[in-house]
Amino acid sequence: MNEEIAQWRPPEQVKADQPVDEPVEADEYSQALVEAPEPAPPPEPVPDKFEAVPDEDLAGALEAVVTVAAEPVSEEMLAALMGRPVSQVRHALTTLAAEYTGDRRGFDLRRTSGGWRLYTRGDYAAYVERFVTDGATARLSKAALETLAVVAYRQPVTRTRVSAIRGVNCDGVMRTLLTRGLVEECGTDPDSPALLYRTTTLFLEKMGLDSLDSLPELAPFLPDDLKDVEEDAATRQ
Repeated sequence: MNEEIAQWRPPEQVKADQPVDEPVEADEYSQALVEAPEPAPPPEPVPDKFEAVPDEDLAGALEAVVTVAAEPVSEEMLAALMGRPVSQVRHALTTLAAEYTGDRRGFDLRRTSGGWRLYTRGDYAAYVERFVTDGATARLSKAALETLAVVAYRQPVTRTRVSAIRGVNCDGVMRTLLTRGLVEECGTDPDSPALLYRTTTLFLEKMGLDSLDSLPELAPFLPDDLKDVEEDAATRQ
């Protein structure tokens, strides 16, 4: 009994006497986080509408589709047609474009207007022009080009606004651009019943642009007198 009393200790003392895990140093913890593997990204979804094109046929199938396409084809549509992820289709298209350029082929695969399409290579434009026009020109007039530039950089814009910037009436030129499919109506001005105009997908395609964000900066090419006209028109509004 006396031995038991001698060996008895308060619970707090027993708890204090038990071994305690040593705390992990901050630098060791940080190192553990750095060395921990990152979770793998989820697999890219594969369109299941069509059976996947075999690897050996993917490039040829893409070539065939863009050859018959009347307008740029988006990567998403091509991926759906091929039954492949968009990343694989994009890689195949980029590889094809690089091969055509490296071989100096007469055609060029470009990404434009939100999609991919085949074009004749610019290096051989003079020979194509001989065949297509036989020396004849079907270019836009200077007035039409100026008007088209105003619409491109100011869209959506009314005819009155375009005329104010150019300093001349542009109704006839706007009709020409509408007929050529380079501009289109896009609603009405909220402050007046005047129609608003913008450029079309055909404009992007003809200019070789992927989007309007690819338009070059206008200021370095703008004449001083045209700057004054535009500033006056903006002040009046």
